[in-house]
Amino acid sequence: MLASKLKKEITYEFPERPETGGVMQVAPGVLWLRMPLPFALAHINLWLLEDDDGWAIVDTGVFTDESQEIWEQTFSNAMEKQPVTRVFVTHLHPDHAGCAGWLTKKLAVELLMSREEYLLCRILVADTGRPAPDTGIRFYQSAGYSPKALEIYKKMFGSFGQYVSPLPESYRRLKDGDLVSIGANDWEIIIGRGHSPEHACLYCADLKLFISGDQLLPTISSNVSVHPTEPAADPLLDWMASLRELKDRIPEDVLVLPAHGKAFRGAHARLDQLIDEHGTGLAALQELCKEPKRAIDVFPALFKSKITGTNLFFAIGESIAHLNYLLNTDRMTVETDKSGVHWYQSTR
Repeated sequence: MLASKLKKEITYEFPERPETGGVMQVAPGVLWLRMPLPFALAHINLWLLEDDDGWAIVDTGVFTDESQEIWEQTFSNAMEKQPVTRVFVTHLHPDHAGCAGWLTKKLAVELLMSREEYLLCRILVADTGRPAPDTGIRFYQSAGYSPKALEIYKKMFGSFGQYVSPLPESYRRLKDGDLVSIGANDWEIIIGRGHSPEHACLYCADLKLFISGDQLLPTISSNVSVHPTEPAADPLLDWMASLRELKDRIPEDVLVLPAHGKAFRGAHARLDQLIDEHGTGLAALQELCKEPKRAIDVFPALFKSKITGTNLFFAIGESIAHLNYLLNTDRMTVETDKSGVHWYQSTR
């Protein structure tokens, strides 16, 4: 019944979407640029906002030759050779921040980001090429990784900078509640947490537009993970709180401009759905862990499809996020065996 109700409330604004590398107007002075990605999730939506004497960019795509070529075409065609005035980045992930350093250096413009996203992005780029740390290896061993999976982790570690150009040495900080004037409109910065540490969304009350980044997507739920750098973190607590706060800060009839998928209306219905999905996953996790389980054993409670390849790393991080949430609400206990592997069991 919930699903059928949500289908009625969530509606897509445009029957079409831009071709890959193409641009489409979604509101006066707001353009939708669809950029390809070299991942399983094959595209990202970027946004061009008409600014004083030029265009502001929101999110940038991964740093590849193809992305650079599309940006060059966009400068000449959709932006009609008008200058870029500044670059906004919602959060640190490569599909959002990848070209930010290249763009700001090439165009001599300012980068705007939240502080935690900017600093963590610089740290991860600096890790590029380093060997996997012992703490990371122990983290995945404790989750139940096989020796083969650990070898994949070692090979993958330090690859963040492969798709991210180094950020500039200075930036302008975005803070929750800031009002940023872009052209004729004011945009409020709304900070979300959980998917990333300090994700900046942009809301324009006059245009009734909400640039949501990965904080609110129409058909998929953003990954909420624990990472080896902070194994006791509780990002799911932050994520759930952010979803509830968004319902208070944006109207139901706002047009959501997400990073993936199509522009849609029905923000509150989608927020309710995301909250409900995680609640259902937590309940299933408690049921599964009546007998002790490792993090790698709990995928059936949280994921519908089989977990393979690099998705293993996203799935482990998300599983531990749910387990940590239950630990912190006294609904789960954990014990560590002689091999350093964590075993989780429900308390009720």
